[in-house]
Amino acid sequence: MKRDVPRRGFLKAALAAGAAPMVVPSSLLYGEAAPSNRVNIASVGVGGQGSGLFGTLLQPDWIRVVAVADCFKDRRESRTAQANERYKGDVCKAYRDFREILARSDVDGVVCATPDHWHHHVAVLAMQAGKDVYVEKPLTLSIDDNKHVRETVQKLGRVFQYGTQQRSSSHIRTGCELVRSGVLGKISRVEVDAPGGVLGGGSLEPIPVPEGLDYDMWLGPSRERPYTKDRCTPNGAYHSSDCSIGFLGGWGAHPLDVMCWAMDDAPASVPIEIEGAGERGQGLFDTFERWDLRGRFADGVEFVFKHGGDRTTFIGENGSISIARGYLKADPVDILRTPLPQRLNPLRANTTGFHHTADFAQCIKTREVPCSGIEAAYHSDNISHLANIACHTGRKIKWDIAKQTVIGDDEAQKMMLRKISRPPYVA
Repeated sequence: MKRDVPRRGFLKAALAAGAAPMVVPSSLLYGEAAPSNRVNIASVGVGGQGSGLFGTLLQPDWIRVVAVADCFKDRRESRTAQANERYKGDVCKAYRDFREILARSDVDGVVCATPDHWHHHVAVLAMQAGKDVYVEKPLTLSIDDNKHVRETVQKLGRVFQYGTQQRSSSHIRTGCELVRSGVLGKISRVEVDAPGGVLGGGSLEPIPVPEGLDYDMWLGPSRERPYTKDRCTPNGAYHSSDCSIGFLGGWGAHPLDVMCWAMDDAPASVPIEIEGAGERGQGLFDTFERWDLRGRFADGVEFVFKHGGDRTTFIGENGSISIARGYLKADPVDILRTPLPQRLNPLRANTTGFHHTADFAQCIKTREVPCSGIEAAYHSDNISHLANIACHTGRKIKWDIAKQTVIGDDEAQKMMLRKISRPPYVA
């Protein structure tokens, strides 16, 4: 790859050079899949959330994990061995650099569960190589990169699944259908809560890079930083501004996605104004870990976004509906007994009993839009970024739905971009 090339040039050059799911044995649902009916998946990033997703990919007989990539040698080798034990043969190969996988013609889809700062590059490179993609939340680290991923999906006609697994939960689907049905009457307020992060900690003291870790690849398009004991841990990946925007996006993606789903994943599901304040962590963990934000939608409905639990609540003239991973509640409770037309796509028969990843793999075969497609990812993730910009500036941020841009604040508009240049990973 050339050094110091623009982001799109880097991508082109690179190509040239949770809750545990219910486990149901696939043999009980349908027999061993013929090779011609299998979907071959590459799993990129297999620590933490990636490890959990990897386990779900091994469940259906009609999915084969044929490649694993990770910067940690022990992780990629362990997961590869796990897959080959499952398949009783030398089916899965391990890679240090995920880009080597993209040249393989037998890989149908890529599941990306890397640290946040790699999501944009993995997704776009994979799609340009002809692969469909599943991308963990958050989508990317800037509104500009969100736009680029969306444009790539649309231009190339790729299947895209976002890692907001609650869309594969029946009670959350029902809650969103209730809201869409109008049972609440005129809605006046939407409240979203997401867990905050850690306010202190995170060592900045440099230490030697451990054996078996390709640290330069781990940093990738992020900033040049010395290795510390906390740098490549989950907290270091999810709560350092070098490679994330914290739980505003990393966890906020879930309840914000529920809100957008109930609002038809429309551009109007993004508030046109957001303001408030946040409290940042210290040391390495320096993203906003506490926040209290408010705003409004284009139709005047009030929007509230705070740290705390993990829920999305819709308040209307006829009552309220609260949707969370562990429950669906309504006040009055009779709202839950409302007969509903089928307005959202039902769970696909071939994925019943499995996981969100199975919905992705099934859509690779059918070319349908998965339950959490690019429009869902794009709009909900933009809300996280607008919230982050509001916390950074301390000002009211205004969003133009038609132009898809921040307006009336030059500094805030510039924050739609993330300017990091670390050759050869120029973003």
